[in-house]
Amino acid sequence: MLSTQEQTLQQVVQNARAGRTTLPGKNADRGVDLAGAYQIQVATGRDRPLKGFKFGLISAAKQEQMGISTPLYGCIYADMIHSSPVALSDFIQPRLEPEIAIQLERDIAPNALPGDTQRAIGGFVLGIDILDSIWANYKFTAPEVVADNTSGGGFVLGPTLFGSLPGGNLRLYLNGQFQTEGPVAALGDPVQKLQWLAGQVGGLQAGQVIFLGSPAASIPAASGTLELVDDAGHVLIVKLTE
Repeated sequence: MLSTQEQTLQQVVQNARAGRTTLPGKNADRGVDLAGAYQIQVATGRDRPLKGFKFGLISAAKQEQMGISTPLYGCIYADMIHSSPVALSDFIQPRLEPEIAIQLERDIAPNALPGDTQRAIGGFVLGIDILDSIWANYKFTAPEVVADNTSGGGFVLGPTLFGSLPGGNLRLYLNGQFQTEGPVAALGDPVQKLQWLAGQVGGLQAGQVIFLGSPAASIPAASGTLELVDDAGHVLIVKLTE
């Protein structure tokens, strides 16, 4: 059962999403803490088929800036998975992040051991996280962004499933122009991240996809051809339309 303040914030988020409008964030007087924001997230998505989860704010520097000590996470619902072409008009203020996602082939219990967690990984794919926030200019508190499903907008998965986490960098290009890059090593140990997430959400299920967060700065979305490449030669190409 949501508190009165949590119900108020949930309604604010739902109204903004429905009206495709942005609101000023960084309001520290909402009376909702991080635990309450996750309750809002769950309540808001209760009737939507769950496809997986995404990590946010994976760097220690960003966490310190937001006053937290762990990453944030959001839900990925089936209707958030997109194929190329992707219409940017479906979003409010989209930004793009290069990521790697895990495909699970086995369940992961909340208290799973590292070996069991490793064996649950079916493989890795390149992915694009299409960020989308109701908070103007992406300025928000940790509870505000979590209540808004951690800026979850849409997701695109690459065509190739590979067996291990690649090394090197992820690089993002738009219309042939380099945009942003970051080291895969910044994503951390995927087994540890899956264990932590499984403990937070009561377990993970086979078939789910887990976006590990981005090692690079996000970029504003614009129409054209988006290319995500890694040092192993994997490529994800997405057509973005207005």
